[in-house]
Amino acid sequence: MAKFFKTFLLLGLFLLISCQEGSEAGDFLGQWRLTGSDQNFLGFSGSVIVFRNSQSTDNQVYGNFQHKGDSLFIQCYSAKKKANDTTVVEEIFGFKPFNNIRMKIVTLDKDHLILSKNNKTWSFEKY
Repeated sequence: MAKFFKTFLLLGLFLLISCQEGSEAGDFLGQWRLTGSDQNFLGFSGSVIVFRNSQSTDNQVYGNFQHKGDSLFIQCYSAKKKANDTTVVEEIFGFKPFNNIRMKIVTLDKDHLILSKNNKTWSFEKY
């Protein structure tokens, strides 16, 4: 009986933790495709964001994000210190600077995400 209780307790704890994984992401949770592009995607889960350019498996950059009011704050990380990481974020997506990005959230609903900064706008669709 004790073994069953421990297994049940561990299973319950695992489910509780896994359910909370995406909850920090809120309406951002999931994969978003840059409108007009079949190659550029953003992924949100928990407090993690991934920038992905599908031309190469080497074109992924991870970071942390925070949603505060109408702003999205992104802190990117270059784990392998590759110059290509900065290129993906700053050149392919146009989000600058690499390690301290602040975007205005124009629209965020279940199907659309529109971000803006310095009179430039990025539109994403849920993928």
